[in-house]
Amino acid sequence: MTTKIINPITYPEWDHLVSTYENSTFFHTSAWARVLYESYGYKPLYFTKANGSEPGCIVPVMEVKSRYTGTRGVSLPFTDFCGLLSKDPSINEQVLKDVFRYGRLKRWRYVEFRGEIKQKEDPVASESYLVHVLELSGGQKGIFTKFRSSTRRNIKKAKKEGVKVEIRNDAGGLNEYYRLHTITRKRHGLPPQPRKFFRKIHEHIISQNKGFVVLAKHGSEYIAGAVYFYFGANAIYKYGASDNAFQHLRANNLVMWEAIRWFMDHGFKTFHFGRTDPRNKGLAQFKRGWGTNEGLLKYHKFDFKKSTFVNSTRNRKHSYSLFIYLPDCLCQQVGSLVYKHFG
Repeated sequence: MTTKIINPITYPEWDHLVSTYENSTFFHTSAWARVLYESYGYKPLYFTKANGSEPGCIVPVMEVKSRYTGTRGVSLPFTDFCGLLSKDPSINEQVLKDVFRYGRLKRWRYVEFRGEIKQKEDPVASESYLVHVLELSGGQKGIFTKFRSSTRRNIKKAKKEGVKVEIRNDAGGLNEYYRLHTITRKRHGLPPQPRKFFRKIHEHIISQNKGFVVLAKHGSEYIAGAVYFYFGANAIYKYGASDNAFQHLRANNLVMWEAIRWFMDHGFKTFHFGRTDPRNKGLAQFKRGWGTNEGLLKYHKFDFKKSTFVNSTRNRKHSYSLFIYLPDCLCQQVGSLVYKHFG
């Protein structure tokens, strides 16, 4: 059994293959690989080892090359989680060794795994995040009663205040979301991700019925929105944004509830709220309010110079007050220049 490197973008029936693994997610699909490749130029390197006619193990990796931040492997860039897929645990460590061998050959600084890598001994975690998952069973009334009382109250308040919700898959809907995304990133002292990235999300995901945008409107103005992806029976909340001037209307709560209702109506089994930095107490509290199950997500970073897994020393915050005062167009230009170096 030799390890093969596959490009999921050109591999026939890749998504069908991925769907046969119990823990596969949207982030393992060819659509997400295509978005990352066409937006940032990252090279897809999905390491596979067959045990029979199909791969018994898949390790998704993309090579990130930057003159400023170096060359490394990431599984996967701008992705909450993308764990190793396995049908044969006996070959997991063999595949990982081949990943390390390739990384040394290509002079990677490190390779980072964002999710479970299924070794006999769990290596040291470089970073840890909280994850929150809502089981979509019991009907809408049953789900609604599981929410914290303040969550239910905020949903009702948004409706009472006249907030309307639209579920959209057109380019115009994503453009409205991107305006809110820019506002929100500036508020947090960050540039927005490139407009091209969101155009590719629309081209390969939303327009292909693999995701959608939910927008909240008050009067004639869009005031909040979110982007959702799905694969198989599982959905994920990927991006959220809002205009803080309308925070008192609680539109974010209504956006989330309408997305959950849509997924329930269409037979989905789980709704994932994405990762959360444990230090972000407010966001963690928001996600707990939806009756979710809380878990721990570990990242693992193998440093090639030290030849071992290491703790991360990077600062997760990365916020700069300068962006709060820059014009939107300039913030967007900065985002287009810098994000590809930090995947």
